Amino acid sequence: MKTELEHILPKPGTSFSLSVNPNFSDLFYWHFHPEFEIVFIDGADGNRMVGQHSSAFEKNDLVMIGSYIPHLNFDYGIRTPYEKIVIHIGKDFLKNAQENTPEFGPIANLFAQSRRGIAFGKKTKATIGPRIMQLAKLEGLEQFMELLRILYALEKADDKEFLHEKEVKNQYTSRDQSRLDRIYSFVDQNYTRRIRIAEIAELSHLSPAAFCRYFKKMTRLTFTQFVNHYRIDKAKKMLLSGESVTTTCYACGFESLSYFNRAFKQITGRTPSSFSMPTQTSHP
Repeated sequence: MKTELEHILPKPGTSFSLSVNPNFSDLFYWHFHPEFEIVFIDGADGNRMVGQHSSAFEKNDLVMIGSYIPHLNFDYGIRTPYEKIVIHIGKDFLKNAQENTPEFGPIANLFAQSRRGIAFGKKTKATIGPRIMQLAKLEGLEQFMELLRILYALEKADDKEFLHEKEVKNQYTSRDQSRLDRIYSFVDQNYTRRIRIAEIAELSHLSPAAFCRYFKKMTRLTFTQFVNHYRIDKAKKMLLSGESVTTTCYACGFESLSYFNRAFKQITGRTPSSFSMPTQTSHP
């Protein structure tokens, strides 16, 4: 089973990201990422696969996954309506605060526990699940404070199930993680323009040829494929916000409409114009 590295960046001005009802039920996506992840899925039966653990859940599930632990998207194969929210929290979240503020100790402990993978029981799902679903309706400091309260409640929960007896060890070295973080940050800051292999290779302290081999080995994608996926993800958000196909194309770093249309169709299975039409947007 191939494991793909997913790169997640929070919106500017935030220290975590929220995804509401991302629908990947048709995609078998075995992946990992540096961020801690909290998943709440409601209204469906499914299967959870986290590290070496595999089990079924009924009606709903609430799981916290540690940094770099491979896992399958929780909605894979689900064919009934459901709601899902995914929270991604950076691996250095509150790092300085944890070191200098003892009151953050329980949250630091929760992050440490999550390296084994945690599934929460019926009581916590009933009390915390709805609060997680409401997070997207909050903004700024109010949203951040509610996240802290949720994390504190999860740490204090008495119905935790640890999915592994020991911490799941990451197969990638800290050097690999640091290098990939630099690459992804560079792409995020420069995806609106042409990115030359030579400059990203120099950032990685590799020759262009060595960089291409390294990146393909680590992500299962060529660098061009990765950049296209990243740009298309940005493009989808622009199209759904009402931007025109032409404006979106050039704002996301594509140099021609024909190439943008071709890449968009290849990655999403739809054309940009059909994707932006409200009548064709589905909600699980």
